[in-house]
Amino acid sequence: MGKKLYITTAIPYANSKPHIGNALDYLLADIWARYHRQLGKEVRFQAGTDEHGNKISAKAQAEGLDPIAYVNQTHLYFKEIMNKIGAQYTDFIRTTDSHHIQAVQYIWKKLSPYIYKGTYEGWYSVGEESFVSDKVAAANNGISPDHGVPYERLSEENYYFRLTHFVPQIRSAIESNEIKIFPESRKKEVLNLLNDGIEDLSVSRPRKNLAWGVSVPGDDNQVIYVWIDALSNYITVLGYPDDESWRDYWPANVQVVGKDILRFHAIIWPAILMALGLPLPKQILVHGHIGFDGKKMSKSLGNVVSPNEVIDTYGADAFRYYFSRHIPTLDDGDFTWEKFEKAYNNELGNDLGNLVQRVAKMVLRYQAGVVGELNRGEHDIQLYRDAMDEMRFSDAIDQVWGKIRATNQYLEQVKPWEVAKNKDDPESTEHLSDILQDAVGSIMQIADLLVPFLPEASSKIKAIFAEGVVSSSDPIFPKIYIHTKDPRTEHGR
Repeated sequence: MGKKLYITTAIPYANSKPHIGNALDYLLADIWARYHRQLGKEVRFQAGTDEHGNKISAKAQAEGLDPIAYVNQTHLYFKEIMNKIGAQYTDFIRTTDSHHIQAVQYIWKKLSPYIYKGTYEGWYSVGEESFVSDKVAAANNGISPDHGVPYERLSEENYYFRLTHFVPQIRSAIESNEIKIFPESRKKEVLNLLNDGIEDLSVSRPRKNLAWGVSVPGDDNQVIYVWIDALSNYITVLGYPDDESWRDYWPANVQVVGKDILRFHAIIWPAILMALGLPLPKQILVHGHIGFDGKKMSKSLGNVVSPNEVIDTYGADAFRYYFSRHIPTLDDGDFTWEKFEKAYNNELGNDLGNLVQRVAKMVLRYQAGVVGELNRGEHDIQLYRDAMDEMRFSDAIDQVWGKIRATNQYLEQVKPWEVAKNKDDPESTEHLSDILQDAVGSIMQIADLLVPFLPEASSKIKAIFAEGVVSSSDPIFPKIYIHTKDPRTEHGR
């Protein structure tokens, strides 16, 4: 990889508050970005909101607002959750930005050799704002599986993009890993979709059916549909086409998407780029969905978890920890409040927090807070590096936790508190100093490895042992018992 890197996240509709899936996008992208910044790379990290479409205008109307006034409010929720998570994004795009609108119309003109007018007759998913084939509609019994809303039957005149023209090139790019899809199972999924047959893509709708959007150049009766409008954000946010600096960052090194929108990013988006004569993204990181106690999160079941609630109660690093370690990066995962709180107290509080606190206290007690010259841990981190490079972040943080537990076991074996009892013996004093230096060195290496995952805790740990002098022994993860029993009260304390 070069010195300048670029990672993107999918832009959600700005018609509701961020959900766990949005937060997971931001977290995974931020882990990747922080890791590469640690390695001395310059990273641009995009996020944004999709602000056109019928769902937006309907919500705005329901609240008595113009669509632009509505999204001027709602896009802020996504900035807020990114800031709460600690996601260090560099660019935030709104599809209502004037530059984006002009760039989308420019892109339409560039695509014109592959655009033609036709009549669409078939099914339409209001929830997904997408057209659905008869085969998909039949397989889902006429109801959107993601939104529980029946498909609508439409007949309307639209512009079409010759997606079928690019299918052989897309297949070749995916098979050859020109676009590398993580995990491999998602790559196979896309190839199966291509083999099942792809149709040309409707890329506009009549203004009477879609009033809130970007006008088709030269035909004000038609509005550019979501694909060209929303997907183009990944390059327009860089300044395409008029700011030449976009070339410094495109193609994206990684595009982070949920599994439900993979087909749009692995088929439609590459076809648009091919038609524009632009390079393809290098990698697509596809994460799964998060369930609640084995069930899909849904408003009807009342089991939707707000990322704000998690962070406001337990802190950003607690959120980052659970969703980076206990949710497999490349697969579906599960959440319950009890699982989360146990991980917080037992793993963050005991494994990591207690290790840092007990070592800090021993240095303060036995050595007046002075560690001396630090012996940085020399644990092999190749497995950690491999996991990070392959975007198996949950495996990478597992490696870090192995080092945390190994350091705790080391202390149990050498028992510095026993060595300290022989304070009048010079050899014991030297041995104790070596033990504590080794422990602090390991902790400082752990803090470095945790930078992408737990940035606040990493900074606190480094501050505690800065320059070999202990400044504090305060807990970094105070215990919280809301959804689990407090063991201290069970024993009458």
